Amino acid sequence: MPNQLSYSKILDRLREIARHADAKNRLPFETVQLLKDNCPHYDWVGIYSLESDEELVLGPFLGKPSPHTRIKVGAGICGAAVREENTIIVDDVNSDPRYLACSLETKSEIVVPIFKDGKVVGELDIDSHTPAAFTDQDRRFLEEVCEILAAAY
Repeated sequence: MPNQLSYSKILDRLREIARHADAKNRLPFETVQLLKDNCPHYDWVGIYSLESDEELVLGPFLGKPSPHTRIKVGAGICGAAVREENTIIVDDVNSDPRYLACSLETKSEIVVPIFKDGKVVGELDIDSHTPAAFTDQDRRFLEEVCEILAAAY
């Protein structure tokens, strides 16, 4: 990745931010920015926080505005990831009936839950304009990002 940070450098930067006193405010915004700027196949990057165990609320994001600023647990791929407490990768969003359409350009999606004290508190949602864009390497990397993001909760 020329002129882009590697996954390990992104993780190092996020760990550094997480150690600061203002991590709760800074970390979500910096995470979205670092991922969007350094991962060319991440076309929309957003963080949802879980409110009252019933609804996901969109926080910082980069990409086109989403009509889905609030998502009920169990609805869509985002809601399914919370209900299942597991990362979900969808290679073709148009073939998944759970997909809540945000953009006609979106072809694939990965949703990674954020855990704090063993409980889902939010999630990282990333869309790509490329079909089957997310690999097992992306999954492992983003699960590590979400472990660091837990410091913001």
